[in-house]
Amino acid sequence: MAPPDTRTQLLDAAEHLFAEHGYRGTSVRAITQRAGANLAAVGYHFGSKAELMAAVARRVVEPVTAAQRAGLDALLARTPEPPVGELVAAFAGPLFDGMPAGDEGGARTSRLIMTILSDPAEEARGWTGPDEDSVRERYLAAFARVLPGLSPEELWFRMRGILAVTAVDRLEAHQQPSPGCGSPVVGEAARGWAITFLTAAMSAPPTRTDGPRQTPALRAQDDPQDTP
Repeated sequence: MAPPDTRTQLLDAAEHLFAEHGYRGTSVRAITQRAGANLAAVGYHFGSKAELMAAVARRVVEPVTAAQRAGLDALLARTPEPPVGELVAAFAGPLFDGMPAGDEGGARTSRLIMTILSDPAEEARGWTGPDEDSVRERYLAAFARVLPGLSPEELWFRMRGILAVTAVDRLEAHQQPSPGCGSPVVGEAARGWAITFLTAAMSAPPTRTDGPRQTPALRAQDDPQDTP
């Protein structure tokens, strides 16, 4: 088998380092050294470190996005308002497929997705294009039809929660469990439990933003006219 070309070596090295150290914690020099390439190779093949980050993210996320699109297409072909659990499974399932337990590639993908979600550097999140935006908007619209009480902002927050919970679960599956904790569950059991949990989270009532929720007793104290 022929060795990978320089561009692929740079992508592999950058994916590993971005996942471990974040965008700002990874230098072009570190990437080229790991790839066995000269310092100018990033500029030649990608133009800049930011464009390399975008290429790394797209390589990881595009298969997930394609599977999410196909899953949503299948659901909507059957009914315009699929159940919340089926929407969650179509959205989260490809993340489990793209981050399989049992190999370092799955763990690296999990770490990279967590980097994309949490890295403060704009370059870690500014890589999305029309395909990713389209799938996100279609899922937002589908969830909005079956969860009309949630605002678009809260729906998107909960969808980001699906991404984060799944990535954390897959990453834990590759790491040693904490002392006193059982081994992480992998396979269909973990997938099923995660989708059940995420469905409940997506289906929860809208979050109140008008202050802390009060018990009936406290409300009665605040408004004596409400007391019997």
